[in-house]
Amino acid sequence: MHPHTNADLHCHSTVSDGTLPPEVLAERAKANGVELWALTDHDEVGGQQRALEAARALGLPYLTGVEISVTFAGKVVHIVGLGFDHHDPRIVEGLRTTRGGRGARAKEMAEGLAQVGIRGAYEGALKYAGNPELISRTHFARFLVEAGHCADVPEVFRRFLTEGKPGYVPHRWAALGDAVRWITGAGGLAVIAHPGRYGFTPTEEYALITEFIAHGGRGIEVVTGSHTAADMVQYTDTALEFDLLASRGSDFHSPEESRVDVGRLGEHLSGRLKPVWNALEHRIHWPAHGPA
Repeated sequence: MHPHTNADLHCHSTVSDGTLPPEVLAERAKANGVELWALTDHDEVGGQQRALEAARALGLPYLTGVEISVTFAGKVVHIVGLGFDHHDPRIVEGLRTTRGGRGARAKEMAEGLAQVGIRGAYEGALKYAGNPELISRTHFARFLVEAGHCADVPEVFRRFLTEGKPGYVPHRWAALGDAVRWITGAGGLAVIAHPGRYGFTPTEEYALITEFIAHGGRGIEVVTGSHTAADMVQYTDTALEFDLLASRGSDFHSPEESRVDVGRLGEHLSGRLKPVWNALEHRIHWPAHGPA
């Protein structure tokens, strides 16, 4: 596949905190010209078979995906896994353990909101989550908007659910090494998601990248919905400096909320980079008629 392939290897469905079911997302990806797709729900592979089958039926090449939350240097960092066996017991069990803390955390978040007069937040968020194991701040944010406490999701995160604000409860995520090993142990490739979002100092970022590589991580997102043009230039250089494979994905969650639609990233990877999909060609699920 070409470096300019319209690959979208980062997006979310109703199985985590997106608003479209995997099948609808597959149709949207195909309609928007995606040539290689991966669904990467947070800490959950339960939508993979549905996404894979929907993609195959549409003639859309597919890579399995997941976005794993890890704690690094006191911040939550996301590691995307691509092209792994989604039935592998280690990754399935590892993710189940990681998710286990979400239900209790959600109840604590609701208690924090109740203390400032916002009642029924847990039930309200659960209505959006569908899966109680995967209830997250995004679901609370949608409830706060629907209930009229905030005008939109950005206002929620200015006033609530972030450090020092009502409803904030930290979550202890997986360790970086565990997440990378789950992915690589299941035959996949690990990628640092949207590095421009973390606000690390150069020293912290160097520590993240070198530790990630030491654990067997091989890729980094260069073109993604939250990266500015300057970020894309910076992380092109980073990928070249550390000999990392480059990935590309919209991080699409919802037609109403996301800055970039699935398949509608304007930028392509620089021709100087090695696209992650070239290293994963043997892991792509091709449509029934085989590679195009």
